[in-house]
Amino acid sequence: MVTLIDNSALKPRHPEKANRPDSVVLRKPDWIRVKAPGSPVYKETQQIVREHGLVTVCEEAGCPNIGECWSKKHATMMIMGEICTRACAFCNVRTGMPGPLDASEPEKVASAVEKLGLEHVVITSVDRDDLADGGAQHFADVILAIRARNPKTTIEILTPDFLRKDGALEVVVAAKPDVFNHNLETVPSKYLKVRPGARYFHSIRLLQRVKELDPTMFTKSGIMVGLGEERNEVLQLMDDLRSAEVDFLTIGQYLQPTKKHTPLIRFVTPDEFKSYATVATAKGFSLVSSSPLTRSSHHAGEDFAALKAARMAKLGH
Repeated sequence: MVTLIDNSALKPRHPEKANRPDSVVLRKPDWIRVKAPGSPVYKETQQIVREHGLVTVCEEAGCPNIGECWSKKHATMMIMGEICTRACAFCNVRTGMPGPLDASEPEKVASAVEKLGLEHVVITSVDRDDLADGGAQHFADVILAIRARNPKTTIEILTPDFLRKDGALEVVVAAKPDVFNHNLETVPSKYLKVRPGARYFHSIRLLQRVKELDPTMFTKSGIMVGLGEERNEVLQLMDDLRSAEVDFLTIGQYLQPTKKHTPLIRFVTPDEFKSYATVATAKGFSLVSSSPLTRSSHHAGEDFAALKAARMAKLGH
């Protein structure tokens, strides 16, 4: 008789970080603190997510806004599994070799969107460098499934960079999401340490290419601050995004998930965030969200309405 022991639960979440030295996790200032989740609507949202066997970036990335968002039935779906092929030094999503795609996932996501009654939904994913198209067709399938079941729901996607995946971006854009988001995450000088698997100017070019393929599609990108970047580097990044005609910029505080993740250098003050917002607006972004707790999908529905209003105002309507 052979007894099989499942060791999967014992595997480290981030094996590539296991041998890194511990760094001090700084105590959060008052302006970062949030209420613990637990409202009845939060629990209802959690139940719907569980019933459909879905993964959310809210949980996997340890988002501080989960209590607020889930209490409004706003959950950001993370497709293509919960294991990422990249090993970004800032990220709390599990690292490793993912399993095969779930062919039923597009319909599961569409059903959950219907049950949650979402007017605007955000769909993101892990990086899938193991797939020939980086998961582009799966993104398109999810978008089309949501459209078929929820024709009035607007769709925002937050994609990987599809690095070295020729033709992948075109597949996703052809599915016509309402907002195409791809985060730069940090300034170029920090990429080697913080985001070693990505390429800064490839990401800029990706966002520019979206506009070339569909000039009517809203584009969006976001960064974290507090990683040791200089102010002038953030301002240059703004210029790079505007050169790619990006409409919407988000800036939020980096929060270190564990002692093994890349260290938090400092907490950026609320006044500094306001200053970044003022400069970004002056540089021509249609919308800017800059605050300690800003995250890519935080208040996404309200932000989409504001984006549309800003475009109409520019057109003189």
